[in-house]
Amino acid sequence: MKADDVARYLRENPAFFETYADMLGEISIPHPHGGRAIPLSDRQMLALREKSRALESRLTELLQIGEENDAIGEKMHRLSLALFAAPDLQSLLTVLYLHLREDFSVPQAALRIWGAEPARGGGEIAEFRAVGEQLKRYAASLSQPFCGPSSDAESAAWFGDGASHVRSVAHMALRDKECFGMLALGSEDVLRFYPEMGTLYLKRMGELAGAALLKFL
Repeated sequence: MKADDVARYLRENPAFFETYADMLGEISIPHPHGGRAIPLSDRQMLALREKSRALESRLTELLQIGEENDAIGEKMHRLSLALFAAPDLQSLLTVLYLHLREDFSVPQAALRIWGAEPARGGGEIAEFRAVGEQLKRYAASLSQPFCGPSSDAESAAWFGDGASHVRSVAHMALRDKECFGMLALGSEDVLRFYPEMGTLYLKRMGELAGAALLKFL
């Protein structure tokens, strides 16, 4: 009889060891971390302990993720309140950049707006400087935030003197019915914004910024 036949028989007859309970004490198998043989019952206990440790590790990881999400959620809430309390466009931009730098630890942030004019004043505001058509098309194509290496020279230049230090970026389209701008975040850390990262909070950040800006356009 082959080993597969024995395994199949035991699966099809789960009451076998109830009938032959004494056999459990007679069967020995190799220790998982050494060459010595141990009773099957001891091996089962070791397997349960290893499974328990794995579950505890996973639970700890999930709790940590939950705490991190709670912290980000609180920061998003503070940003939302600050944006919608801003009395004018310049105040809104100041608040946005401040929260990105201080609360979210993003060293570089900039945005551009096109297809709209500020409701009052703002002619000299850097955020309304001309943007190339290729970049406009790129921003309009973003259904989700882009995260990865800094490769677009035009948007990289938005960071001014800090542009040469940026190694990873996040790009979020600003939308009403159509795309009317883009928010760019930059970091010196190449792994701060990477292609496989989750973008839920970045997407919400772009939506918040876009909705707040529309008050003054």
